[in-house]
Amino acid sequence: MAKITVLGSGAFGLALAITANSNGHDVTVWSAFESEINDIKRDGENKAKLPGVHISEKIALTTDISSAKGADLVIFGIPVNFLRNVAKQAAPFIDEKTVIVNTGKGLEAGSLLRMSELLKEELGRSVVVLTGPSHAEEVAIGMPTTVAVAAENMNEAEYVQELLSSSTLRIYLNDDVIGCEIGGAMKNIIALCAGILDGMGFGDNTKAALMTRGIWEISRLGLALGGKAETFAGLTGIGDLIVTCTSVHSRNHRAGELIGKGFTPEEAVKKVGTVEGYFCAKAAYEMSQKYNVSMPITEQCYRVLYEGYDPHVALRSLMDRPNKSENESEVFKV
Repeated sequence: MAKITVLGSGAFGLALAITANSNGHDVTVWSAFESEINDIKRDGENKAKLPGVHISEKIALTTDISSAKGADLVIFGIPVNFLRNVAKQAAPFIDEKTVIVNTGKGLEAGSLLRMSELLKEELGRSVVVLTGPSHAEEVAIGMPTTVAVAAENMNEAEYVQELLSSSTLRIYLNDDVIGCEIGGAMKNIIALCAGILDGMGFGDNTKAALMTRGIWEISRLGLALGGKAETFAGLTGIGDLIVTCTSVHSRNHRAGELIGKGFTPEEAVKKVGTVEGYFCAKAAYEMSQKYNVSMPITEQCYRVLYEGYDPHVALRSLMDRPNKSENESEVFKV
């Protein structure tokens, strides 16, 4: 039995806590919000983020971040905008022997760091990345799910695989941290675009085109940063893209649908809540400029979200681009 602390009482953090508890581990969940912890204790569930899913009394709930001390495994389930602050708070209590896992997906605004890079800056060591097509609502109730763990230290990845694998959660090893994180971050942008298309009333042909060209775009950025091509054909590439672009659980898709129906991006985000793709689109666009990578979908998404472009104009801009070969080999802009 291992001692596991989950930092973040959101949907996916709770889903992993439930899985780890079912595997017989000693699990504590931390939140910065006392009201949220009190509500879960009272209701036996997180009604806002994971309604209808029972949180076992065996899972400890706390607002004391020192609960990370002495843990064998600390799991960060924190949105990228708040990750650095939580990492600073947790750092004094994380032991040298503790294995650290990150489950969030995104790029930090300004620095353009991947989340594992951000944690490495704050904690002084590498972390394990757990990512893939895994909606919390389904993981929590035991629907069969497969994800990947990627790490610089594969011994740590194997340890996480051993602790968290179950009859309903199958975990694969992957040594491509860059590719796994870029796939997980970028798919949120494409999912937001998929929602916009649905809101505009387009059909399956249009969404299939978006997803197919989207994975090319994700791959281009990943390869430019040092990722491996095969990663984007796997769980953290096309797998995560499929689940986020097509699911009713996707906040990115829901926000995009509102935008497609005429809401402003700001209104859509306010209605839906945390929309990772909204923030990631700006960081990814800046990254494409920094590394000179051709990312036309991301560019048009950025213009819709931050420059007031009409989605119809953005779509026409994509469709009217110069003719080219589907299997283009260039990564960089020419």
